[in-house]
Amino acid sequence: MDIALLFGSFNPIHNGHIHIANHILKSKICNEVWFVVSPQNPLKKNINLLDEQLRLKLITKVVKNIDNMQVCDIEFSLPRPSYTYKTLLKLKNKHPKDSFHLIIGGDNLDIFNKWRDYNKILDEFKLIVYPRTGSKELSISHPNIFKLDAILKNISSTEIRENIKKDKSITNIVPDSIINDVLKYYS
Repeated sequence: MDIALLFGSFNPIHNGHIHIANHILKSKICNEVWFVVSPQNPLKKNINLLDEQLRLKLITKVVKNIDNMQVCDIEFSLPRPSYTYKTLLKLKNKHPKDSFHLIIGGDNLDIFNKWRDYNKILDEFKLIVYPRTGSKELSISHPNIFKLDAILKNISSTEIRENIKKDKSITNIVPDSIINDVLKYYS
C-alpha cells in the first residue's frame, strides 16, 4: 500500500491539513494519508505547544470518520527531538510491505538541506511537495520529488492561535468537530 505521511505539530490541526490529505487521496497518489504527530520539531521552538496527547486527541477526533486517513503517534516513543529519517525507517521496518511518501510544503523544501539525513530521505523515500505561500518553484530536482498541483489553502496554526487570542472566529479554518475543543485548549 502507498501511504502518504503528513508530519506536523498540528498545533492545532486545521482545514488546510485536511485539504492536502483529501487532494492526495482524490488524485490517487496514495491509498492512505497518515497524520504523524510530532512531539517536538527540531527546527522550531515549541514555546506555545499544546500537550502532545491533546493534539493527538484533536486529530483523532477529526479523522475518525474519514476514510483512508489515520493518526500515527510513532514519534511519541522515539528519542527527542525526533528526526524524520529515523521515523521513516521505523515505519518502514514496522510495515515492510508498505511504501511511504513524505508530504512537505514548498517552504520546507526550500530548507530541506537543513534536515538531518535529508539526502537519505530523498534517496529512499518519495516526497510529495505542496505549494505554500512564499515558497519558490521546486528548488531541488530529484526523481523522488513529486509536485502536488493543489489549490493553496492559506491557513496556519499560528493564525488560528492568534485569532483565538483576538476573539476572532476560527469557523471555516478549523474542522467543525473540534472548534469547541480548540477554543477550550487554546484560550
